[in-house]
Amino acid sequence: MYNIIIYLYLLGVAIASLFNEKVRKMWRGERDAIRVLKEKVDPNAKYVWFHAASLGEFEQGRPLMEQLRKEHPEYKILLTFFSPSGYEVRKNYEGADIICYLPLDTITNARRFLRTIRPVMAFFIKYEFWYNYLHILKHRGVPVYSVSSIFRPDQIFFKWYGRQYGHVLKCFTHFYVQNEISKELLAKIGITAVSVVGDTRFDRVLQIKEAAKQLPIVEHFIQSKKTFIAGSSWQPDEEIFIPFLNGCQDWKLIIAPHVIAEDHLQQIEKMLQERKVVRYTQTNEEGVSDADVLIIDCFGLLSSIYHYATVTYVGGGFGVGIHNTLEAAVWGVPVIFGPNNQRFQEAQGLKACGGGFEIKNAEDFKAVMQQFENEQTLQEAGQKAGAYVGQMTGATKKILADVKF
Repeated sequence: MYNIIIYLYLLGVAIASLFNEKVRKMWRGERDAIRVLKEKVDPNAKYVWFHAASLGEFEQGRPLMEQLRKEHPEYKILLTFFSPSGYEVRKNYEGADIICYLPLDTITNARRFLRTIRPVMAFFIKYEFWYNYLHILKHRGVPVYSVSSIFRPDQIFFKWYGRQYGHVLKCFTHFYVQNEISKELLAKIGITAVSVVGDTRFDRVLQIKEAAKQLPIVEHFIQSKKTFIAGSSWQPDEEIFIPFLNGCQDWKLIIAPHVIAEDHLQQIEKMLQERKVVRYTQTNEEGVSDADVLIIDCFGLLSSIYHYATVTYVGGGFGVGIHNTLEAAVWGVPVIFGPNNQRFQEAQGLKACGGGFEIKNAEDFKAVMQQFENEQTLQEAGQKAGAYVGQMTGATKKILADVKF
């Protein structure tokens, strides 16, 4: 049944590639992967294979790859992606020796791929459970590790109708999971090679913090004033925090929207007609000093910008799910986000420790911001957010100390 579904999916991707540029890139990349590998693989090298579905999973695997490079330079690293949103952004990443798409999980593709690369071990990040690749790896005796994985009772593996597919989990040598619930769920289906080590994303945000850039334009914009920074915001988020902050003359506002298309930027500017607004790419240190709002109309700065925040807001919680709250929390500032955060363990942790604040509407947002008028309350919330991130680090070291090289 699984292979029938895969071939139907393959047909769907082929058709969709005729109409969608993103799908077309994935389709071409997957078909080209074996050729890329044959050209680049060193037959005398020992390869460790890391697979990430997309950019978020890559960030979780990155600390492992970089630490592996330091501790075991005798290995080369192969990094594969499933999604163009990961591959296109990180195709020139210097931490891997070969980077390509992963061909779709047919038996033929899996055999050709593994025959070409012959990995000595493999790391699958978070939710990657490719049936044919994993069964062939197991048959060949290649150790396979699941990293930063997290399991929930509603997943197919734990349903009566998913028992057959659930056998794929027994192909893993060891699971390095994020929480005790995941370990308990796996134990119920007979999988006990499990260690609770946490999430490597906490290690990654510490790396990002240490590599943060100084941003003179942002520094001139803030001028020691209280600063509200909204990262990865969408329209439903902006419709909540912008009206409130429009009436707060003592706050500076920085918005780094998730979508920086011109029509969206103009929409934001229209909502801010009462304030002086400048765009990051259209100003300089002198021109930004008397502005009230700074719109970040480019990518790659958000993690450094959070450093300048008094309060942060992370978008996506009124849509498919919140974006990266840890990049903000690592700076020791409170984090506000929308209601769709239940699947995000870090958001639950931030709420539980008092460093994260869920809002469902404009009234909730106003109430939270009014709490922060008390300086002590504000400082304590930020300290709790920063302490939570610090306490959760260390997964990378635990994993590499346990894996047998």
